[in-house]
Amino acid sequence: MIKSYLVLAVLLLSSCANTSVEKNNKTNLLQSLDQWQNVYNDGEANLVDGEIELISKRNWFYLTKKQYKNFIFEAEVKMPSGISEYYNSGFIFRAQVRDKGDFQEAYGYQAEVDPSDRKWSGGLYDQGRRQWLNPIHPSRSHPDEDFKQNLSPDWTAEKSNAYKADEWNQYKIECIGSEIKIYLNGVLTTHVIDTKDAQGFIGIQHHGSKAFAETGARDNVVRFKNIVITEL
Repeated sequence: MIKSYLVLAVLLLSSCANTSVEKNNKTNLLQSLDQWQNVYNDGEANLVDGEIELISKRNWFYLTKKQYKNFIFEAEVKMPSGISEYYNSGFIFRAQVRDKGDFQEAYGYQAEVDPSDRKWSGGLYDQGRRQWLNPIHPSRSHPDEDFKQNLSPDWTAEKSNAYKADEWNQYKIECIGSEIKIYLNGVLTTHVIDTKDAQGFIGIQHHGSKAFAETGARDNVVRFKNIVITEL
């Protein structure tokens, strides 16, 4: 009987320890903008009512100050509505930074937010390098020897319709070693094995607004909320 109680006590302590580790490794990236950095000479980020609002003149990524290796990243994004110009967004992860003269730029894996008729939201784009890795683009896909395997290559109707226009869309990105998964509103849209980058920055994207650049119009704002990362 005493032995049984001892075993139960050990199991309970182990459970509490695991819960504590999970809690301690989970970080809310919306506590303040002090957790973020702008390495570009463009772009504007504002924390408004618990949301980050982005706008820029050109393609731009707002990056974390910290680099991450193995993690589960979760966030919600809402795209603008009722505008006529092109708009696009995404989440860059395990991102690297390189010098471009008087500023820097990010490059690396990107979970796509694509509200166009193409419907490739949840796809995997390699920003600044190999371009589309999933799904395959007829002329803009350049996988190399680091792209080992696509475990979910078919771009199905379920994947195409996972994105909901004019709504908050929930993304989850899992990176464990070389295995990368992207979920959009609970749908597994991308599952690949790729060894290009093992760690890097996390970033949120504004693809740029011509109207903002030319007239200062601010209706092309991308909004993000509930940004949380759990380090594994």
